[in-house]
Amino acid sequence: MIQFFGDATTKVFVVQCSQTLSSENRKKLSWLFGEAPLLEENQIEGIFYGPRATMITPWSTNAVEIAQNMGISEVTRIEEYLSQNTVGTIDPMLVVEFNSLNQAIFTVAITPEKVLQIKDIASYNQQEGLALNQEEIDYLNNLAIQLKRPLTDSEVFGFSQVNSEHCRHKIFNGQFIIDGKEKDSSLFQLIKKTAKENPNSIVSAYKDNVAFIDGPSIEQFSPTLADRPSSYKKEMIESVISIKAETHNFPTTVEPFNGAATGSGGEIRDRLAGGQGSLPLAGTAVYMTPYSRVQEDKKNITFPERKWLYQTPIDILIKASNGASDFGNKFGQPLITGSILTFEHREGDRRLGYDKVIMQAGGIGFGKKDQAKKR
Repeated sequence: MIQFFGDATTKVFVVQCSQTLSSENRKKLSWLFGEAPLLEENQIEGIFYGPRATMITPWSTNAVEIAQNMGISEVTRIEEYLSQNTVGTIDPMLVVEFNSLNQAIFTVAITPEKVLQIKDIASYNQQEGLALNQEEIDYLNNLAIQLKRPLTDSEVFGFSQVNSEHCRHKIFNGQFIIDGKEKDSSLFQLIKKTAKENPNSIVSAYKDNVAFIDGPSIEQFSPTLADRPSSYKKEMIESVISIKAETHNFPTTVEPFNGAATGSGGEIRDRLAGGQGSLPLAGTAVYMTPYSRVQEDKKNITFPERKWLYQTPIDILIKASNGASDFGNKFGQPLITGSILTFEHREGDRRLGYDKVIMQAGGIGFGKKDQAKKR
């Protein structure tokens, strides 16, 4: 069942429950929502903006956990819906318009499509824009012959993602032939060469999604046992410092807040999973966009702002900064430093600029030296 709290003219908290809320838990939720009253109606009339039924927000995940820690075990989802009265422009990537809030607000009524058997992989590749090359298409066709059945749509699509440049670094790891001569090293080998020839204080690099360098001897205050409640003790340990960078360029271009948030989240995840586990400490972020055009003196900008396909540079800078900080704050890792570079340039008839936004998240952390490599 669904319960509503708040004010229908401004903001309504929609609470999904597995059973009827007790009067005590209603009071607790009202307090949690800033003394927002319970709205007794089964349907709230008016135009509201909020998340889709199919997309549980990170805010909801946190809110539900807080409610459950307060002993309200029947709550399964909480979302915020803003009245049209309080909303200016909306971001259609994040919210949709609702003509009313009702008991079916979280109901997902989608009939799964039937599994398709793909008999012409080359045509399906063109139709769905999977960017498979001829070598990959030949591989899949041969696989279908070996399996003695056509591949399914999900198998072909899954292969296109897993074998993509993003996951496999085919260009980075590929052979380069320049002026008819095959080069000795791939781009990735050239990048790794620096660490190979100058290992210095490197403990682990290019073996994980994070690198470790030698850290100091430190005093650690930690539980005696890791698998059950126990007393704490102090001990000296040899540490490693984790260093990590993560780009999230195109997601930040399309949807700045969540694109940058998951960029920051990705580098936190990778440092948590480094070796046999390590701890994140502090984050940083870099943003590069075309001119924001907020300067008072615009004399140096001799050409008009172009029509943007997604969002304006100033909107991207504000939302991306908020997103990266938000994810770090939720995870307990402050974003303590960063930089911004805006750039546009005209060279004859050519216009250059960071139209594909650059968003790079980074950070540092620490771990135990004897846990810096996976078993």
